[in-house]
Amino acid sequence: MTTVERLHVPGTRAPGDAVLSVRDLNVRFNSENGVVHAVRGVDFDLMPGKTLGIVGESGSGKSVTSMAIMGLLPDAAEIDGSVMLKGQELLGLSDSQMCKYRGSELAMIFQDPLSSLTPVFTIGDQIVEALTVHNPKMSSKAKAARAVELLRLVGIPSPEARLKSFPHEFSGGMRQRVMIAIAIANDPRVLIADEPTTALDVTIQAQVLEVMHKAQEETGAALIMITHDLGVVAGMADDIMVMYAGKPVETGTVDQLYYSPRMPYTMGLLGAVPRVDKSAQTSLVPIEGMPPNLLTAPTGCSFAPRCPLAGPECLDGEPALLTVADDGGAGHRAACVKLAQLADVDVHEVFKAPPVPVSRFAGVPREERGTVLRLNDVKKHFPLMKGSLFKKRIGTVKAVDGISFDVREGECFSIVGESGCGKTTTLLEIMEFNKDQPGEVEIGGLNSKSAVSGSQKQAMRKELQMVFQDPTGALDPRFTVYEVLAEPLQNQGMPKEQIRKRIMELMRLVGLQPDHVNRFPNQFSGGQRQRIGIARALAVNPKLVVLDEPVSALDVSVQAGVINLLDKLRAELGLSYLMVAHDLSVVRHISNRVAVMYLGKIVEIGDVDSVFDSPRHPYTRALLSAIPVPDPEAERTRERIILSGDLPTPLDAPQGCNFASRCPIFAALPEEKRSTCLDLEPPLESGGTDHRFACFFPDRELDADMLVQHETADAGGL
Repeated sequence: MTTVERLHVPGTRAPGDAVLSVRDLNVRFNSENGVVHAVRGVDFDLMPGKTLGIVGESGSGKSVTSMAIMGLLPDAAEIDGSVMLKGQELLGLSDSQMCKYRGSELAMIFQDPLSSLTPVFTIGDQIVEALTVHNPKMSSKAKAARAVELLRLVGIPSPEARLKSFPHEFSGGMRQRVMIAIAIANDPRVLIADEPTTALDVTIQAQVLEVMHKAQEETGAALIMITHDLGVVAGMADDIMVMYAGKPVETGTVDQLYYSPRMPYTMGLLGAVPRVDKSAQTSLVPIEGMPPNLLTAPTGCSFAPRCPLAGPECLDGEPALLTVADDGGAGHRAACVKLAQLADVDVHEVFKAPPVPVSRFAGVPREERGTVLRLNDVKKHFPLMKGSLFKKRIGTVKAVDGISFDVREGECFSIVGESGCGKTTTLLEIMEFNKDQPGEVEIGGLNSKSAVSGSQKQAMRKELQMVFQDPTGALDPRFTVYEVLAEPLQNQGMPKEQIRKRIMELMRLVGLQPDHVNRFPNQFSGGQRQRIGIARALAVNPKLVVLDEPVSALDVSVQAGVINLLDKLRAELGLSYLMVAHDLSVVRHISNRVAVMYLGKIVEIGDVDSVFDSPRHPYTRALLSAIPVPDPEAERTRERIILSGDLPTPLDAPQGCNFASRCPIFAALPEEKRSTCLDLEPPLESGGTDHRFACFFPDRELDADMLVQHETADAGGL
């Protein structure tokens, strides 16, 4: 077995008060095609109590850097450089020696808490184990008390009882809180969080970020936040390191990088992010191309092939990180030979946003457009059964409970809400087109109650196509792109000669090379695979395209290109979109109308600007306030509503307002008014032109004291 190669490179020592100092860190992996230079020369100092944000696209070396610091890379990795923890060199230590530091001095919060927690041990056992490893003399009673204290600290209700629960009995947000509790159990000096909120809903993300902030205050730990979400680091980080092709390309304070970026790659990342707090006036700025292959060391700037400012001088050696002398602040460095030229250049002058596409329906009032999709009182209830031999119905799960809306020609209608609110079930009910389902679904003039013949259903399905969340799982790996695109055309009976012509048109339409049709899906990037999925959906010229989280699995730079493509196709082809998404920034940018769902019901619906700029339902206000904004000053000053707890199960839906159990307005109401919310279900009332909401007290303000009181009462002391 190849052993880990650790060559200590003496370099400039860190300041005496740095808790963690990384110098010239390099990581290489052997592969079938050669040596991959995953991390190349990472340097940073982490101060006590401070947060360093590490951002960049997938494959930039962020996670490998954190795993190298923790000593969790495989034995085959070749590592050199220096990682100093309060004067102690960590590189070169054996796994057993590193165990002394992991969990006590260094702790990590992983991206997926479900796979990080052991499913056969209770939560209490796993917290106690973390305490026992580093505190062997600690009594059992003290460890149990500390475990309860930790769960209470991270906001787990009834911590004494939940110690006996298993990981699968917790929601995703609660499992991530448990991971944080285990990480801070021994008061570590350094916390490393690797994409800790990627898989969480926005409201749960806000809770977890608040817990992390509180944990950092309690322990005084320094924090490394690894993320691709520029909004998260804007509100959490003190300093930021932008990585590209395995090495840092810009470092500085959060204000320096957001307001005075000097590396074109940083400018591109900032331009590619949609804003939830601003209406879309321009297209997003995609970063064209792909990151370089790290099998060979770059001979010039690694970003040059994708940089709109690149010139011959950029290809003559890889630029070093140089101090930005005219920035007025210390510590701002960027790796660009045109550093001085970028002093007064606006982000949008470097990366030109494509023109905003104009649809032929732009000047047509909504009420005069044709209806592409209409839902009327659609329901989906699942019986809950108990027993193995003689099953007995013990309840009903109302996943979708009376949904009504319509989608007109040329518009994008989005459904938003937390996981479990019924968004995807609504899509499935539309796609199934079942005549026995409660309520009516009408697509292209065909009604689910009357379309019973095979020809009628085939005609309906031609009008409705779907783009899935995961392009890798949606495309058959055994089929070439040609076969993937040809399949729906063959099902419609199109002749072979016309199929080939149509496939070439589709490849050009979605921005792919037509001569790549004989490649397999695994030979394309994530963004290209999603474009193939879009091309397949457009193959039969549908009127409505259903988008199920179409960009959630993509990097922010690739996401921008796919969003622009969807906008362009809608304008050119006159398409209508029905989109489900949890990223409200994307929804704000691409949508015309939006519906907010909670526990199977629509609680607010209307024009996207009306709903986002003047939300009336407290749940909508909480969702919008939970979305991080890529603007440090805005993050410091904006009010945030942090909902307590998780989405209730539809099985135990209350009789009156479904949101009452988590509503900060309800918690502050006098007793005589609470009965209204508990006994009556609020109807959708008009809040203006094309804006309706379901709330009895929409005009009641959410003041700071109300929120703090509600969180303390219901969130276990947070």
